[in-house]
Parts: sequence; C-alpha cells; structure tokens
Amino acid sequence: MTEDSEKGPAEVVRYERRGPVAVVTMNRPEYRNAQNSAMTYALDEAFYQAVTDDEVKVIVLAGEGRHFSAGHDIGTPGRDAHVSFERRASLWWDHVGKEGAESRFARESEVYLGMCRRWREIPKPTIAMVQGACIAGGLMLAWVCDLIVASDDAFFADPVVRMGIPGVEYFAHPWAMPPRIAKEFLFTGDRMPARRAYEVGMVNRVVPREDLETETLALAEKIAAMPRMGLALTKKAVNQAEDLQGMHAGMDSVFGLHHLAHAHNAETSADSLAGMDPKSMKAAADGS
Repeated sequence: MTEDSEKGPAEVVRYERRGPVAVVTMNRPEYRNAQNSAMTYALDEAFYQAVTDDEVKVIVLAGEGRHFSAGHDIGTPGRDAHVSFERRASLWWDHVGKEGAESRFARESEVYLGMCRRWREIPKPTIAMVQGACIAGGLMLAWVCDLIVASDDAFFADPVVRMGIPGVEYFAHPWAMPPRIAKEFLFTGDRMPARRAYEVGMVNRVVPREDLETETLALAEKIAAMPRMGLALTKKAVNQAEDLQGMHAGMDSVFGLHHLAHAHNAETSADSLAGMDPKSMKAAADGS
C-alpha cells in the first residue's frame, strides 16, 4: 500500500485558520497534488467550512510541496474515479456503476465543472497561491479563485489538446487571457511562465518563491480588513459582469465539445484520453 492510498479524504486536504484567513492546502505532494476524487470532495468540504465560519473573511488555496497542482489524477496509485463519495450538491446522478458517456458525463458534470462553478461563487474572496506547476485541472482551481499570486518559478499549461480535447472542463481560457493568447496557449500546449501570465492579465502578482506565503497572506489580511458584505457584493458584481460577457454559457457549450472529444477518442483510440497517460504527457511536454 502506498503512502497516498493510506490517506483518508480529510488528509489529502489540510484546513487551517490564521486569524481571518482560512488556508486550504492540497496535500498530495508525492504526486504533485494531482486531484483524485478524495481531494476534490475534501476541497468542497473545506470551502463549505470556510464559508460557514463567520470569523473567516478570506480563503487562500495552496498546494503542499514544490508544485501547486499537476491537474486531474489520470494514473497515480491513489486514483479513485471508480469510488462513490458523499455528495453535498447533486448536479447529476452518481457515476459509479454506470457505463460509457453516462458515467463520464455524470462524473465530470459534478467533480469538475460543477464543483468549480460552485467554488467560483463562494461569497468570500479567494486567493490561489501558486508555485511550480499549475497544469490543466490545476488551472481550473486557480481560475476559480478571485486573485492569483504566483511565485517566480510557477508555470501554467493546458496540454490536453494532445489528447484531442479542446481544453479542460472549466473552460475559462478566453476570460482568463485574451482570446488570441488563449488559442496559442491551447494550440501549442506550451508552458506559460509566471511573468508572461502576469503580462496577459491572468496573474495578479509575481513574487520570489521564498516570499510567496508571506506576500499572499499579507494580501489576504489586507482584503480581510474590508467589510464582509461589501466584499461579497463586489465579488458577485464582477462575476455577474463576466457571465454577461458569456462566460457561463460559453462554458456550457465547450463542455459539450469536451465530451464529444472523449467519445471520439473512445471510438478511435485506446480510451477516452486517446491512450495518453502521465508519462506520455510529460514526455510530450519535454519534447522527448
């Protein structure tokens, strides 16, 4: 049994309150914080805990170890896509025991697109504290946060076009960066350094790696000095403006294309991911 498989759902995510700031930390550093179902449901629980705690004004999302998150878990020993979890908000029926698109669409509707949409609407400011890799599903977690503070060694990538898939499920690309930059980002699958992410408006601040936690918490505490209701209404105002620009409807339309790609892969290749796994994805990214 591996170290990761011995962890319960509560252990793959740590929750800590530091004054008015809740720090939610992904805790699978041995797998670069790849997101299995235990982690996503534990994140959901941690965010609910922070929202219902009246002493919490701001939430910081972090990743333990060298990397923020390498994305969805597509092949670690702790991958648990076949496992059913207690569900607080049911957006579709449970995927466990279902087959084909019925299983895949149900799972991704809840665990990926659905949870990310709920987290975007958390009525308290959220800050992603990003170091190292922020890849694919890691982007989704950073993008649902209101602000992103990145270390100077951070990089961002969505390489899933290599699987024949048009981007991750929470398709915020054209809103997180200008459309032409988003196309290049997806077409090439290249890593975008933190400084470039700052230049295109995807990241709020870039700081030295050794100062990341200090700078992020200082920003969180500054925001926490504002009135709670004012922060909640301001966040809702900006989110509504994004949705009026088509973000919500756009994601719905791309989610359909995402599942068309899965279905195409399932019919024409080894599996719904076109036979790609963590090793082959890394080799492609490294050019080997």
